[in-house]
Amino acid sequence: MTSTAPITGSIPLFDPNDDGPATPVDNSGRNRLVIGLMLAATFVVFLNETSLVVAIPRIMEDLNIEPSTAQWLSTSFMLTMAVVIPITGFLIQRFTTRGIFITAMSLFTIGTLLGAMAPTFAVLIVGRVIQASGTAMMLPLLMTTVMTLVPAATRGKTMGNVSIVMSMAPAVGPTVAGLVLAVFDWRWVFIVMIPISVTALLLGITKVKNVTDPRKVSIDMLSVILSAIAFSGLIYGLSSLGESAAGDSVLIAPAIPISAGAISLVLFIIRQLKLQKTDSALLDLRTFAAPGFAVAIGLMMVMMAALFGTIILLPMFTQNVLGLEPIQSGLLVLPGSLVMGFLSPFVGRLYDKVGPRPLMIPGSILVSASLWSFTLLSETSSPFMVVAIHVPMSIGLAFMFTPLFTSALGTLKPHLYSHGSATISTVQQLAGAAGTALFIALLTVQSVALAAEGAPEATALAGGVRLAFMAGGIISLFAIVATFFVKRPESEMTPSDAPVAH
Repeated sequence: MTSTAPITGSIPLFDPNDDGPATPVDNSGRNRLVIGLMLAATFVVFLNETSLVVAIPRIMEDLNIEPSTAQWLSTSFMLTMAVVIPITGFLIQRFTTRGIFITAMSLFTIGTLLGAMAPTFAVLIVGRVIQASGTAMMLPLLMTTVMTLVPAATRGKTMGNVSIVMSMAPAVGPTVAGLVLAVFDWRWVFIVMIPISVTALLLGITKVKNVTDPRKVSIDMLSVILSAIAFSGLIYGLSSLGESAAGDSVLIAPAIPISAGAISLVLFIIRQLKLQKTDSALLDLRTFAAPGFAVAIGLMMVMMAALFGTIILLPMFTQNVLGLEPIQSGLLVLPGSLVMGFLSPFVGRLYDKVGPRPLMIPGSILVSASLWSFTLLSETSSPFMVVAIHVPMSIGLAFMFTPLFTSALGTLKPHLYSHGSATISTVQQLAGAAGTALFIALLTVQSVALAAEGAPEATALAGGVRLAFMAGGIISLFAIVATFFVKRPESEMTPSDAPVAH
């Protein structure tokens, strides 16, 4: 009875006229195939999100740009996703699963081709934006499909596989890029992705079947505009801190877009609260009324900021301070990335048995301890010290992500799944961009100050890295406290607790 509830209850999301139990069978071959293909495709597009991080030094040299400018290769990607993702709640209801999948992979393929051929940094950024537009559609589509088709009793196991995509793929991206850069120049980071993305697109055209019934829904353009200004303003302002720290005013320049973004966000929230009364909100905020959803969102912001901040800082430290090659830099984070991927399904099974709190409390402590340990790095540190700190951090993140995603969406009513998925994905990218911008800004401020005092370049940069990780460590302390307030969703109590009771 409990295993069929999420499927029956999710039908109004796609077809309000069909209220019967004759819905997709959650264990059918069709559903498994659709989820499997979506997992594979989403892994590919998310792998690309961070793959250029290791190549940044080479791109900076080839295109003659500064670090504060080069960070836009990551920030523009996450910025685009933060702008596009809120619209996916509408897209999932309006169009077919197959149609969205094909559109997403087509955009990703076009953006990858453009990046491979980019003659200038501006064209490269355009390619990244197009790539991100496709990537933004995939994650909410995957998560909504999983929540619709998979019963609560086994949802943790499936979400463990989703966590591989959302955490391991971005983490392993630098390693893949490092291997490519050992033989080719930075453009090959894009070139090697082309046959993979084309294959995923062809599989989508031939294999992905529709598992939803689209319905005619309207989109509020004012909400779209406010959303775009809000998220782009906030991320642009945060990212501008890096450039301002290196030269002009640290406070005045970023204050303008941050203020515009904050005001637009307030107006966006007011607009959604009004529209959700008639079920016409672009992003239904009733998700935050669900017990534990807001806490999970807050924790997710901290973890994603830590993950993406670490991903962009470590290659800069290992290459520019320790003098390692890109391939060596990428291999240093490979053990942690693999551990995170291998643990995710295991953590998902544990979640089905014990719930989120027993996993998240030790996980948050591990992440925090690792961030504080990174503050000990210096120009004389051994590369193995980086591995010794990164692996425990990856273990902690693995114990955080699956319980966070599963418990957050599990608290929602089925008709809010698409809005919850879009909210989580938006916050994930916003937090990643904010974490990247914060870490880079602190690194720049400290390294410039130390260089002005006469410190060697490597010493100054190492000092900037330590300050950035210290900020992450301080924030992580609040995350530890928050994990004690995460509870198992009521819909999962009976099936999940049964084996524990024995």
